[in-house]
Amino acid sequence: MPENDEVDRIVAAWQRAHPGLDFSPLQVLSRVARLAKHLDRARRDAFASSGLEPWEFDVLAALRREGPPFHASPKALLQQTLVSSGTMTNRIDRLVERGFVERHTDPHDGRGVVVAMTDAGRAAVDDAMGELVAREAQLLGALPAADQERLAGLLRKLSLDFD
Repeated sequence: MPENDEVDRIVAAWQRAHPGLDFSPLQVLSRVARLAKHLDRARRDAFASSGLEPWEFDVLAALRREGPPFHASPKALLQQTLVSSGTMTNRIDRLVERGFVERHTDPHDGRGVVVAMTDAGRAAVDDAMGELVAREAQLLGALPAADQERLAGLLRKLSLDFD
């Protein structure tokens, strides 16, 4: 049996304090919450090492995933990043100022706009992604590949109801 972690100690304390409740959800979700904090820190560090804020990475990553010519409409970007229209406009403005994206007239609709990633934006997001993958691999290093695949499958199954 592996040694106890902080969640085991918290659950045991709750079981003593309130023995009538089933604390089994805490066994899973408290660990997920604690891991999310570690992941958030690792992601922020990975993005910072490439000079990006997390929100900048989100927008640039959405454009990068589009493939060449690395452009998308503001509406497509806000759908992928789950932010409001006003927030996306502000983010695009700031990325334009940094030289990571440019606005162009939509070639399929002269009234529309597309956001195109520049070479500087692509370099920044590629650097950040390389750093992110390395840091995330380090976080998962205690699990063999088969356990990582099993965990990914279980988390996928759990998350389908939320997506």
